[in-house]
Amino acid sequence: MTPTEAISQPALWPLTAIVFLPAVVAAVLALPIIPKAREESIRWISLGTLAVVFVLSLWMAWPGLFGALGFGGPGPAQFTIGEPGMQLVVSKPWIPSFNIEYLLGVDGISMPLVVLTTFLSLLACAASWPITKHVKAYHVLFLLLVTGMLGVFVSLDFFLFYVFWEVMLLPMYFLIGIWGGPRREYAAIKFFLYTLLGSVLLLLAVLMLYFTSDLRMLAPEQLERAHVVSPLLDAAVRADAIAAIKTAADPVHTFNIMALAEIGQLPDSPFAAVDLWGMSLETWAFLLLLIGFVIKVPVVPVHTWLPDAHVEAPTPISMILAGVLLKLGGYGILRICYPICPGGGLTLAWLVCGLGVVSMVYGAFAALAQKDFKRMVAYSSVSHMGYVMLGLGVWSATWENDFNPDYWAQGVNGAMFQMLAHGFSSAGMFFMVGVLYDRVHHRNLEEFGGIFNRMPVYSALAIAVFFAGLGLPGLCGFIGEVLVTLSAWNYSKILAVISAFTVILTAGYILWAIQRVYLGAEYKGPHGDHLTPITRRELAIATPLVFLAILFGVAPQLLFNYVTPTVNRQVETLAEWTREVRPNRPATQPVETAAGPAARVLAGE
Repeated sequence: MTPTEAISQPALWPLTAIVFLPAVVAAVLALPIIPKAREESIRWISLGTLAVVFVLSLWMAWPGLFGALGFGGPGPAQFTIGEPGMQLVVSKPWIPSFNIEYLLGVDGISMPLVVLTTFLSLLACAASWPITKHVKAYHVLFLLLVTGMLGVFVSLDFFLFYVFWEVMLLPMYFLIGIWGGPRREYAAIKFFLYTLLGSVLLLLAVLMLYFTSDLRMLAPEQLERAHVVSPLLDAAVRADAIAAIKTAADPVHTFNIMALAEIGQLPDSPFAAVDLWGMSLETWAFLLLLIGFVIKVPVVPVHTWLPDAHVEAPTPISMILAGVLLKLGGYGILRICYPICPGGGLTLAWLVCGLGVVSMVYGAFAALAQKDFKRMVAYSSVSHMGYVMLGLGVWSATWENDFNPDYWAQGVNGAMFQMLAHGFSSAGMFFMVGVLYDRVHHRNLEEFGGIFNRMPVYSALAIAVFFAGLGLPGLCGFIGEVLVTLSAWNYSKILAVISAFTVILTAGYILWAIQRVYLGAEYKGPHGDHLTPITRRELAIATPLVFLAILFGVAPQLLFNYVTPTVNRQVETLAEWTREVRPNRPATQPVETAAGPAARVLAGE
């Protein structure tokens, strides 16, 4: 092993193990080695696997914690908090003829989402104990789903990203279609068709960008920064690799997401230079990518698959669907759309903001109109993810009047926090609904009441989770919504007023649900004798969710320490691109960088 290999090797195993361990265990479970009748063993094997994956992700993300516990300090395979760049990069050739690589890495945007995924997957697996139908098949598909989700968050090669994106499709289809409710086939097919449409549009955008890209346009430092040429290599080897790219006779296409971002932000970017049906190629690519990702978010009008999927899906799958899968869309917009197609982001800012605002308001009103408890929570997710879209889109909503990247940094930080906070609160809300459904086998809001008197511990935990979803100060849902609203105010007072108004609507349907379900005089529905106290397993699932909802509400800096440096770096980079490529911006006021007041507050300075 060469010295260079010795340096780079430690980064290989943690990300690879986190992503593929669930799939490996799923493959073993699928073999006839473990009989189908050993259901309890299968459950414990799955739970143990996900526990290992969670601990490994936490060890990688929070080295200080394990150092304090006596397990050694930060190492080369662990994440450095506060470092904005990509870390723990794994780069191995996969399909060299097309420059397709096994390329993984994490930064302050993806690392918290990886931990969120492993944590919620562990809890959802514990929530799967009531599943008694085809237990072996269920856990095989569940573990494959976890691998797909984790792979999306850590993939830095667009082809690999797309493979993991598709890997999620079939497991989720079967998990809804086999283990769901009475209309499970309809919900599963609807989910499949919507997601497939998004996947086709993503593929078109990927191909457009790949065949237009050319690594020869990048400077040596850009090639190293994008890990096209590993910065860990010997200087002579790096020079030879760079020379081979720069002197190539034909265009050197790439799927490398970081390299595509470097190309997209060049003053003479080929993505902007190519005209296609009256718009630049980067605008078309941004639009196709945006549609593909917002289907997953989802936003109005491509949201209709979500309520049906949630209502019919079993409780643990609803937890994963709301807590993780919806975040894949927001992550894709932030990781791919804006860095690779910044011109498209400027041109279509009105669309991103509009989708966010419409989803906020429509989702809240729709939630108010529901009589099905689970469907109400599903529409609340549509509303809450609207804040994510608005926070991402205010970058250039009125850039002609006063472009200030500091405000966008505030919005994107708020959007990221909202995604993470919504992951905890939405998974908790769906679990709490599932606890009641397992006992009384209905979700009719008109037939509940008096649950607090019969199940006081469960009701207290449920109310805390729903208050977190409401955005009550001191709970995790408050911070993200406030930051997005403040960011919108600096661009459009109307957008900010609508955001604030939506908070009132959210309070309305959540308080109404709490009153009807938990605080009513007496229970009015069937199976009242089944309203038994919360079990130890249910308590073990609900308590961490409530704890984290409170913790990140009172100490949001725990998340911002990861998120803010990377977000600010990306915002600053795109601000610089705007100043170079869009010189007609009025210079009435000096442009404040992403290190301005709001960013400094978020960074704890």
